[in-house]
Amino acid sequence: MNDLLIKNALVVDGTGAKPYTADILIDNDKISKISVSGYDLLKAKTVIDAKGMAVTPGFIDIHRHCDIKPFNDKEKLYGSVMLSQGITTTVVGNCGISMTPVSFDEKTAQETYDFDSPVLGPAFPDIKTYRDYMTALENIELPLNFMAMIGTGNVKIAVKGFSNSPYTKEEMKKAQDLIEDALKEGAPAISSGIMYMPECYSTKEEFVELLMPLGKRNGLFTSHIRGEGDSMVDSVKEVIEITGKAGCALEISHFKSCGMKNWKKEIHRAIALIEEARKNGRDVTCDFYPYEGGSTALTTMIPPAFIAGNMNAALERLGTEEGVEAFRKAASIEYSDWDNFCITLGWDRIIISGIVNEYNKKFLGLDVVTAAKKFGYKDAYSLAAYLLSDEKGKTAIINMSMCQDDIDTVAKLPYSIVISDSIYAQTDTPHPRMYGAFPKIIREYVNERRLFTLEEGIKKMTGLPAERMNIKNRGYLKEGYYADINIFDPKRFKDNATFQNPTRMPSGLSYCIVNGKIALKDDKIIIKNAGRLIRNKR
Repeated sequence: MNDLLIKNALVVDGTGAKPYTADILIDNDKISKISVSGYDLLKAKTVIDAKGMAVTPGFIDIHRHCDIKPFNDKEKLYGSVMLSQGITTTVVGNCGISMTPVSFDEKTAQETYDFDSPVLGPAFPDIKTYRDYMTALENIELPLNFMAMIGTGNVKIAVKGFSNSPYTKEEMKKAQDLIEDALKEGAPAISSGIMYMPECYSTKEEFVELLMPLGKRNGLFTSHIRGEGDSMVDSVKEVIEITGKAGCALEISHFKSCGMKNWKKEIHRAIALIEEARKNGRDVTCDFYPYEGGSTALTTMIPPAFIAGNMNAALERLGTEEGVEAFRKAASIEYSDWDNFCITLGWDRIIISGIVNEYNKKFLGLDVVTAAKKFGYKDAYSLAAYLLSDEKGKTAIINMSMCQDDIDTVAKLPYSIVISDSIYAQTDTPHPRMYGAFPKIIREYVNERRLFTLEEGIKKMTGLPAERMNIKNRGYLKEGYYADINIFDPKRFKDNATFQNPTRMPSGLSYCIVNGKIALKDDKIIIKNAGRLIRNKR
């Protein structure tokens, strides 16, 4: 007897092809048969009549920051949030920020944890190497499939701390070895966060050398580029040149244009660079999340010149009157090599979204200007300096930095991929993309605004990300492929999370099947251990 039969399915197979009606037979963890002729004479332990519903591959979120969640969320709520959206596979280790490597020097390790916590969250397990991380994930139950990149930011901190000096010859060899080891252990790609400390101090030439182990494998480099505001076009040009010289494919992470004066203009110039590279045979793609606001750490508002290669010292300095004044001056000028969102966005578009200390939670949900006025601070710079110092850089923010026209322009590119870019700061007010990015595509982009067809939207959430991360036998509904499958009425499946109410769960997902097991039925989690660790040994 077969394990599962899905009858009368409207198959949206992940390729972008027109949907068709068929029955899908599942044995164990794989799709054994797809047929338009029906299986009325066959029996299965479980039969699902999917008449009137779309049946799609499970969604793949290649950009999420839940690296630590398998170890500090015993109830696996992080999995429930993703499964409720139809996400059956996720890729972590994005933006140069990954679980590993971590320095064996405990002081540097703690600095790493403090720096990463607004993105990855608190409570790091004692794991230092990529190999140990893989071993730990293999020995823990996972609610969905997991893949993990290694970040060049963590690599640099592990080798030389937050120094603003270039790699020495010996340090470069150590950094390359860390990347080489991760690739051998199954990292699907290498990520960077060139905007962040200490990567912002690295030159184009240094990145080219660092990525040589990846280039030898024709591997994938995913990049949070150096600047997404005034310097966005130059930053896109930079990563195209880096990967061209290193011999890598390129995925531009959360591709966007920030800052009001750049809207509706700069994104088109950047796309022209990508199109030119693709025309010349380069493997360059991008991804996006369907919201006008981004989410990151408050430390991104500190000019690198103020930090001067020592984050802890800078945070301590912000706790002094002299430091606040120096910060105010440094953050009030424009830089040619760093996007100053204090100017290009303004503090009134920076919302405080994640707080560590209980007594500071009064600031949550307020923009920095409003919060400063409400609680008696001299100005936004004074409040920002206080939070940075008092919370040791662990404060998370939402920056309302984009316009819908630019998002739509990126979304309609045939090679753009849907992501959530969910960050896991310790907060009750996360960005709504954590709870709603993928069903939002169905509700708004497909049904309401008809930016693309259902099959085009599904391809951006299944086939395209599977191909990008070289995920074998997933991302499509094909015979012999793993049975990661969603079943839903496209008119009912929707997101409910908003910036005002960011933790509202999505609704309308009838089934989410992971590796042949029904993990969710009618928006309710059935099992939380159907996932697997996926290694991609290039």
